[in-house]
Amino acid sequence: MTVNQISLDFFRSYVHGEARFHPGVNVVTGENAQGKTNLLEAVAYLSSAASHRARYDRELIRHGEDHAFLKAEVTSRGREMQLEADLHRGTRRQLRSNGVRLKTAGELSGILNTVLFCPEDLYLIREGAEARRRFLDGCICQLRPRYAQALGEYRRLYQHKTRILKDSEKYPGLLDALDDFSLRMAQCGAVIVHYRAHFVKRLARTVPDIHADCSGGREKLALRYETVSSVTDPEAPPRVILPQLLAHQEARREAEIAARSCLSGPHKDELAVEIDGFPAKGCASQGQTRTAALALKLAARDIFYEDAGEWPVLLLDDVLSELDARRQEFVLNRITSGQVFITCCEEEKLARLKEGRAFRVKDGALYPI
Repeated sequence: MTVNQISLDFFRSYVHGEARFHPGVNVVTGENAQGKTNLLEAVAYLSSAASHRARYDRELIRHGEDHAFLKAEVTSRGREMQLEADLHRGTRRQLRSNGVRLKTAGELSGILNTVLFCPEDLYLIREGAEARRRFLDGCICQLRPRYAQALGEYRRLYQHKTRILKDSEKYPGLLDALDDFSLRMAQCGAVIVHYRAHFVKRLARTVPDIHADCSGGREKLALRYETVSSVTDPEAPPRVILPQLLAHQEARREAEIAARSCLSGPHKDELAVEIDGFPAKGCASQGQTRTAALALKLAARDIFYEDAGEWPVLLLDDVLSELDARRQEFVLNRITSGQVFITCCEEEKLARLKEGRAFRVKDGALYPI
């Protein structure tokens, strides 16, 4: 998979920017706050209709403007495709593939897969469970349209149920709708648990060898998926998981009403990471957490390749400067194929990479070097 060309209007810091890219390595240089990360964010957005930095689409629109437009020409599975995203303040976004409007973000699945690695990801292991759920969601949404649809619906239902619980003390009648929302959340949640369990199983099979390469074989990394305690087999079909989620919700119904918050569901899931049998979150050193985070990201890249038969676009956002020399060499040595975008402030650091194309970003504009 490759991004051949991109055009941005009023996206983040860009008034207008466009560039044609190399199918191999693309180096994006420039001083801080000039738009390097924004470019990679745009590429990632066109693969999943989600941003790793923004909760709402309106945050992606340039200050003072009421809309933003993204367009990319990509090659995927041997076909030339055109992806577009139209963002507006106050109205719903429009996504298009080859001019055809998409009903959901899930329809982007498999067209353009990306793996983004940014400085924040180096602390993926030490952060709370939400960060690791976000990692899983970002990966699975690109691979499984049904998962993306279920996750989007679950999030919407979660917000509604939370409002019902928070306002129920003042408006007790709202509780009449509680069971209906719980049922629909459980239906979506069963799909989410099923796909997460299967993806973590693949991660757990792929990541140890990558981690061993990066750590010099000195440590052993293991992963475990933790979900609602009543679910006996997370890999079971959603129809089997559903009644188990419902039973867990029913057992905590009164507690949720008292706490005025959703206490049960896959929004509490955890991807447990262990190094040599100990929880990485509390016991691992800074170097160990960075190595584990690297391994997770690169394992996801390998899984994407297994599924699609093509390498996903790898987006490395200023992470090399955050890594020591050994880990820098490890990352660069694993880029043996596929398209990659690397942002940095000093382009000379990347002299070890094969030839590609270089760009300089200044004041939200792209200039070929």
